[in-house]
Amino acid sequence: MKPEPNSAPISATEPDWSREAPIPGRYEPSKKLLAALRRYQRLKAKGGIAARAVRPFVVLRHRIWSAVSGADIPLDSKIGGGLLLPHPNGVVVHPDARIGPNCLFFQQVTIGMGGRKPGAPKIGGHVDIGAGAKILGGVTIGDHALIGANAVVLCDVPAHATAVGIPARIVAPNKN
Repeated sequence: MKPEPNSAPISATEPDWSREAPIPGRYEPSKKLLAALRRYQRLKAKGGIAARAVRPFVVLRHRIWSAVSGADIPLDSKIGGGLLLPHPNGVVVHPDARIGPNCLFFQQVTIGMGGRKPGAPKIGGHVDIGAGAKILGGVTIGDHALIGANAVVLCDVPAHATAVGIPARIVAPNKN
């Protein structure tokens, strides 16, 4: 996606937390799911008796929003701030995957194990992943990359590149 003419480009390093902020009165299950995940991670990092007492309620909230949204994002996921899930249904993230800030995942995206390279994927900042795409194995996706709808990524994708197809191949450098 190209930025608006008068807007600043989206950063691949600094998270834009406003992208995850729920808008009051709006039905946004993906943002509620991410809020529960972030709260759990803050409580776990804080430690203490009070945090341990509250955590089961936050886990329940996460499970409810996981069921409502249809997304499977583990509580200990390593996700940079500013993740957007416009249609969270079917999004699956492996617990060992690393996701950079300001990414955009459409529906039915899978980030997991099982590709040619052992390990879990590492996704850079401001990566847009199209509907139904699968990123499998220990691949690295560079900053500002675009992954096409239904692509199956089994190899590394450099920064500012576009990957499409099954298996995915690099078709063009991304201009933004």
